[in-house]
Amino acid sequence: FYLGAMYTSTFYAYFHISLSTLGLGFGELVTQSLHLLKLEVLVAAGLIVLVVAAPSLRSRTRSPGGTAPRVTAKAEAVAARLSVPVVVVGLVLLALWTEIQPYGWIAPLVIAAGLLLSQFRDSRGRKPVGFRRRALPVFAAGVFLFWTLTQVTVQSAERDAESRARHVTEWTGVMVLSSRPLAFPSGTVTKEVLPGSVLHRYRYTGLRLLLERDGRYYVVPRGWNVHKDAMYVIRESETTWIALTPGTQPRGSG
Repeated sequence: FYLGAMYTSTFYAYFHISLSTLGLGFGELVTQSLHLLKLEVLVAAGLIVLVVAAPSLRSRTRSPGGTAPRVTAKAEAVAARLSVPVVVVGLVLLALWTEIQPYGWIAPLVIAAGLLLSQFRDSRGRKPVGFRRRALPVFAAGVFLFWTLTQVTVQSAERDAESRARHVTEWTGVMVLSSRPLAFPSGTVTKEVLPGSVLHRYRYTGLRLLLERDGRYYVVPRGWNVHKDAMYVIRESETTWIALTPGTQPRGSG
């Protein structure tokens, strides 16, 4: 839920829309977190799962004599010795936070990996026990992993929003019929006055739809610039009728 809310809030904040005005429910925000199912997130999650599961896998791969394979034991000892250097590397990356953007999420991820490496058995086969050596590093690793996910969420939302804003003409088209004139910018939105005494005399085309929520349509003109142009919110009513049309399709899409 938190990651879904973070993604949605960051995505629509790029278009100057507050999350609180959208009225999204719990399930809708949870669904938004599925946007995080991307390659870098899945790779990082797979590595963390392997690190966490390695100690238990070792206990299941004992030989008939009851002794652990030497190769596995040596690998664990090496991993345990690498714990401190990996954490130091993560701290250095954290100190270089502004210089390594937009890959700042690597810093807390490396720190978390180093803390989890400390949970392997050492060269004498001893496993960390107690609050200071066991519970505290695992809890800190969880905090850094959550920080990593938060950073990945924000950057994914910003990247997706930027990509969406670059293809305004491909958004769903909107045609507005209104019984009274509407204040759309001239030149980018086509205004037509329909003949006869019809209820909806004014027809507006050339609009694109970003979002529809509870009868509110967030629309922009074609050629809209997110950094300097306004977004328009149209509420469907008896005097305002809205139709959706296909946007401009990219070449080769058909």
